[in-house]
Amino acid sequence: MSAEVIKIKPTSGWKVIDVGELWQYRDLLYFLTIRGIKAKYAQSVLGVGWAIIQPLVQTLVFTVIFGNLAKIGSDGIPYLLFSFVAMVPWNYFSSILTESTDSLVKNRKMLSKVYFPRMVLPVSSVFSKLLDFFIAFIVLIGLLVYYKFIPTTNIVYFPMLLLILVLTSLGIGMIFSAMAVQYRDVKYAMSFLVRLLIYSAPVVYSISIIPAEYVYFYALNPMVGVIEGMRAAFLGTKAMPWDLIGIGGAVSVVLFLFGAFYFRRMEKAFADIA
Repeated sequence: MSAEVIKIKPTSGWKVIDVGELWQYRDLLYFLTIRGIKAKYAQSVLGVGWAIIQPLVQTLVFTVIFGNLAKIGSDGIPYLLFSFVAMVPWNYFSSILTESTDSLVKNRKMLSKVYFPRMVLPVSSVFSKLLDFFIAFIVLIGLLVYYKFIPTTNIVYFPMLLLILVLTSLGIGMIFSAMAVQYRDVKYAMSFLVRLLIYSAPVVYSISIIPAEYVYFYALNPMVGVIEGMRAAFLGTKAMPWDLIGIGGAVSVVLFLFGAFYFRRMEKAFADIA
């Protein structure tokens, strides 16, 4: 009985995502996901409680500064609920972006020792951050009950909004993770950039303050459609913003495809320069 011989050749040019190979390494994806969750809460007294405390405290600070002191409008919705509905997807987006950007550098020893699809590393960040997302989502349900808001039937579009979020964050994350292997500045710049990006989406303010002639340009940020879609689905104070979601969805697909192709093009050099 002869052993199967597997030949591994470096990729060249622009390659598509090898979904079949990713599926073959699903056990590694599972292991990296579990390791990511355990690493975050290892030796932590509060454990997953931080997934509740962080977004709540952040939202309370925004409520005091922007809602009470700056008197920024919230479309007639209690400001705490208004901003928390946006914080849930925003925190998931920013955590995927940060984690995926750092995924190759953090696992550089693995890159030089064994072969596996490198894309498994940034993809694992999508799953390892799901726990925080669902915990924050449960808190959101509690706030909806407290303020007596009933989600509309548009909640059926929630998976689509989540898909746009994941495509955007993973697409950008793959680009920056490939760049971070060679330029460590990317890692440090990312944490700073994420803090600034929160003001590029309607997290702490209403989209109504954006001049009408700039709204579609503003919607090129896919998180604009995601956040406004979340507010329409869960708060029901406005119609589903299909124009914003459509623009954001198209941009998210472009970002994901470009990120994936760029990642595949650069991955042959990861082990040498990581």
